[in-house]
Amino acid sequence: MSIVSRVYAGRLAGLQVRGPNFDPIGRVRDVVVNIRPEGQPSRALGLIVELVNKRRIFVPMLRIAAIEPGEITLITGSVSLRTYQARAGELTVIGDLVGSKVHTDDPELEQFHGRAIEIADVELERNRTRDWVISRMAVFGTRPKFGRAPELFTVPWIYVHGVTAAGAGQTDTLAEKIAEFDQMRPADVANYLHTVTPQMRHQLAKEFKDERLADILQELPEDHQTELLIALDIERAADVLEEMDPDDAADILQELPGTTAEVLLELMDPEESAPVRRLMSFSPDTVGALMTPEPLILTPQTTVAEALALARNPDLPTSLASMVFVVRPPTATPTGKYLGCVHLQKLLREPPSSLVSGILDPDLPPLYADDDQETAARYFATYNLVCGPVLDEDKHLLGAVAVDDLLDHLLPEDWRATGLRPLTKKVNNG
Repeated sequence: MSIVSRVYAGRLAGLQVRGPNFDPIGRVRDVVVNIRPEGQPSRALGLIVELVNKRRIFVPMLRIAAIEPGEITLITGSVSLRTYQARAGELTVIGDLVGSKVHTDDPELEQFHGRAIEIADVELERNRTRDWVISRMAVFGTRPKFGRAPELFTVPWIYVHGVTAAGAGQTDTLAEKIAEFDQMRPADVANYLHTVTPQMRHQLAKEFKDERLADILQELPEDHQTELLIALDIERAADVLEEMDPDDAADILQELPGTTAEVLLELMDPEESAPVRRLMSFSPDTVGALMTPEPLILTPQTTVAEALALARNPDLPTSLASMVFVVRPPTATPTGKYLGCVHLQKLLREPPSSLVSGILDPDLPPLYADDDQETAARYFATYNLVCGPVLDEDKHLLGAVAVDDLLDHLLPEDWRATGLRPLTKKVNNG
């Protein structure tokens, strides 16, 4: 079967969706898209999938491993079973766009200039960053009489006008604001949320997808983190925590009342809550509380090519991608015996077929879970690293601590609220 990188959304409707083990999950009923201001790429956010029990859920496009002519395969079989509800800035192709009227200035279709034309379908194309973006629209020309099939034309998306984040021919301030946020860094969105009223902050938070809200929460001051999490319904709050890095989720939970934190941990998937509970067991001022339990962990038999492929994962923070850690099985933290680490720069200089076990740096001292933050700061300054291994007393790898997480705790508590100083310098025109 050939894997599809360009497809019309209408042709996805009815396709079987399967997990990585080919277990059936449901069937596609629609595609959710985000329409951004003209001149900027608009993209598909995910699929509306109908389960056997008729419940419709949302599956993000980034969870898709492959779209094939007969079916869609997911990267993971773990999906949120919460019933899909549309949020501001989201449109569905079949439900909202197909049948709507737009206009075009496509130089190849001058006969339609100044006329309203009808959307028949939307073409999606996968780009290098794994996003599915809107590339073209299929539109109907003049509908013929006597029931004959109308003629179809394709129009590049850049020449289609009249579609906003609220739909064809409509405007909605909240929807437009959500669309503006789409390509902004989470830290920049967090800075904006810090400037608005609590009511607006809550309203905007409810419109973000779980993954997006998780990324933004991690960039907010602690008081705003807890404020927004408590404002969500309890089940959604647990879903958002599952999407966060375990160390950030642990930080937020420790700021909540004990009973609330425990309820949220109980609602989380056990596989997601287990590492969070472990991190919460460490004293807040130790390396153990700062580390992530999910660094790049490999066995000695892994090749350099395989290690580099894992380091290219776009969802992996840059600091954690800078180093791989090699252990004896098991590789889930706490791992088997820690053997050493390999910096990304060294991987780039070695033959792809080499084993990582042959290029280890076994002499780099590790950090230990009960080390304090000052020890970690001296460690990074001494060895010029941005990521380091964290071990227990029995030489098992517990995780890795990144310099950005360390700085987050060393800076004053209100540093996020203060923001960055202006990065531009005055130019002397004299």
